[in-house]
Amino acid sequence: MSVEFLKKVRSSVVLTSLLAGALAVSACQQQSEPESGMEDGVNTEESVPMSAEPAEPSDVVVNTEDASLNEVEGDTTASVNSAVKQMSYLCTPELKVEATYKEDANQVVVATDMGTVTLNQTNEGSNPEVFEVATAIDGGQGFTQWRVGHEARETGVMRTAGSDSDNARTYECKKTDEAV
Repeated sequence: MSVEFLKKVRSSVVLTSLLAGALAVSACQQQSEPESGMEDGVNTEESVPMSAEPAEPSDVVVNTEDASLNEVEGDTTASVNSAVKQMSYLCTPELKVEATYKEDANQVVVATDMGTVTLNQTNEGSNPEVFEVATAIDGGQGFTQWRVGHEARETGVMRTAGSDSDNARTYECKKTDEAV
């Protein structure tokens, strides 16, 4: 072997040793992990410790005997737990009616651009169902009546009057397929 060749090998070994030493030292140093981007966070799940105890129920029960009708009417928990059906009607002369039937309470809430009123069912029959209240649709003095026919409540008639009950307005309504 020539001396020239040994000098090249020796310099290669020294250079390789220095490189290996530098890698070993850098591997031992603590480095902060790279910050995760938004894409990394989407695919990770956060672990939540589980308890052996059952969860507390979060449902709120409203006693309708103790609460006024207006308190129960605005309570979404109460309306979810009861039989409620919502329907839209288009009437002649032009009027749009949103009717929310509260089966358990035998009531209907009728909402129009003139106002909203809650009516009570006054008969036992189902064809027609008759709902009335001694208040005008705008909440003033007068009356409002709502009569719906057929099992599916496809047609309705609304009569409403202010303080002059002789001037009642009558609207003939048909159910629309529009979801409420």
